[in-house]
Amino acid sequence: MTTTGAAKETARILIVDDEPAIREVLRQALMAEGFEVEMARNGTEAVKHVREGAFDLVLTDLIMPGKDGIQTILELRAVDPRIQIIAMSGGIVSGGGDFLPLARQLGARTVLSKPFEYRVFMDSVRDALGIAA
Repeated sequence: MTTTGAAKETARILIVDDEPAIREVLRQALMAEGFEVEMARNGTEAVKHVREGAFDLVLTDLIMPGKDGIQTILELRAVDPRIQIIAMSGGIVSGGGDFLPLARQLGARTVLSKPFEYRVFMDSVRDALGIAA
């Protein structure tokens, strides 16, 4: 696992989102910046990936079928309390409210509301990894 301030080329990032197009756009952006990127379609896959290998950062959607982002954050924290997490959400669940504040309370370093600007996204990633812009 990369330590804070490490070179961005060695940082391992896991993208968790049920939308294939979003996973791919984020993957392309992060790879263009030199990061090593893996993807998961849901929270169950994400937890499996983290159990199998060390990641420096997990970017997780909050609204996903099955295991949502809140459950995923809780399980990731149990597997690796040091892992950095950025929570992302594009909406409010019907009757359920906005999960971004809860995600922050549960340990997400940053929360991003979709859609977000590329610069804001990359600044958040660099900040979570301890990389100067």
